[in-house]
Amino acid sequence: MQNSILVLGGAHIDRRGRIAGETVAGASNPGSWFEEPGGGGFNAARNLARLGLSVSMVSPRGGDKEGELVSEAAEQAGVTDHPFTFLDRKTPSYTAILEADGNLVIALADMELYNLFGPRRLATRHLRERMDAASHLVTDANLPAETILAIAKAAEARGIPLCGIAISPAKVRRYRQALPLMHRLFLNEAEAEAVAGSRAERAEDWPHLLRQAGLKRGAVTRGGRASVLFDEDQAVVLTPPQLTELRDVTGAGDSFASGVMAAEILGLSLAEMIRWGTAAALITLASPLATAPELSRETLAAKLSLVPQAEILS
Repeated sequence: MQNSILVLGGAHIDRRGRIAGETVAGASNPGSWFEEPGGGGFNAARNLARLGLSVSMVSPRGGDKEGELVSEAAEQAGVTDHPFTFLDRKTPSYTAILEADGNLVIALADMELYNLFGPRRLATRHLRERMDAASHLVTDANLPAETILAIAKAAEARGIPLCGIAISPAKVRRYRQALPLMHRLFLNEAEAEAVAGSRAERAEDWPHLLRQAGLKRGAVTRGGRASVLFDEDQAVVLTPPQLTELRDVTGAGDSFASGVMAAEILGLSLAEMIRWGTAAALITLASPLATAPELSRETLAAKLSLVPQAEILS
């Protein structure tokens, strides 16, 4: 099916505690608690669906109320959900502590269930059929390294692009063997350093370092500083506009990836792709949720008016 995206990755529960005042390390801090469905792959799936694309999701799930919350969130966002459920296990979770300004202090990922999404799952008939029907694949680094490599080989065999979401500096190393097969990998600076083995001081230096590591196409976001998006022979850099409001940084990178992927699927240029990614991230940064329910083609088009043109590098 044209523009049919299959996401294979994390779909779990995000728990976020926000400190009310100045952070005091090693002490009890007053604050508030919030819980919602999340996961890099699941965030991207919901964003892509809200941008008008046909999206389905496959992920392991526990037989608990948290798993039911994830399924409900998929339905609300327009994602076709195909979980494989372990009735005697709990749904994975991610627990983060945020400062009052929304920046991350520390997080804990309870993701053991994802280890059961092994390469053999890809050989099941229902999953083979879903991959055969997809025009694009998306995965995240919540899955085991051998599964990511198997997905990359399956995408190559079918001649369809595979995009990846890095998740964290520790987990992005799971892409190492699959890097040459990836269509595009989305990273922040810490994740890019884990892949490249060294750090770039400027956004425009990242493409060379990551190409040397085996990644043909990718993107590196750098918080409020310039981001870079690159292909084999071209790169574009864009400095996002200054934020007027920051509610929560959770999910901003996933939104950036979603905007870029949607723009590419729609046939837009590399320069417009990074603008779409930036606009989607801005919408999420202003939302208290990891995926902004108000994200749509219309709201993204409105936000694009605030996003500067990208600089095209030779």
